[in-house]
Amino acid sequence: MANIKSAKKRILVNQKKADRNKAIKSGVKTAIKKVNTAIGTNDKAAASAALVAATSTIDKAVTKGVYHKNTASRKVSRLAQAVNKMA
Repeated sequence: MANIKSAKKRILVNQKKADRNKAIKSGVKTAIKKVNTAIGTNDKAAASAALVAATSTIDKAVTKGVYHKNTASRKVSRLAQAVNKMA
C-alpha cells in the first residue's frame, strides 16, 4: 500500500478511470452483440438500426479515449460489412 498522499490519490484516480473505461467497453460489446443477434435472426431493418446505434457507441468510446480510432474504424467496418452481406 502506498504511503505518500499523492500516490494514494493516483490509486483512487486510476481506479475511477479503469471503472469508467470498463463500463464504456462493456457498452460497446453489448451494442456489437445486438447487431450480431439481429444478423442471426435475418432481420435487415433491426440490424441496420442496431448498426447505427453501435456505430454511435463506438465513436463515443473513441472520443473518450477508450479505443484508438483505427480500432473503432475496424469494428464499425466489420459490422457494416456483415449487415450489408445480408440478403
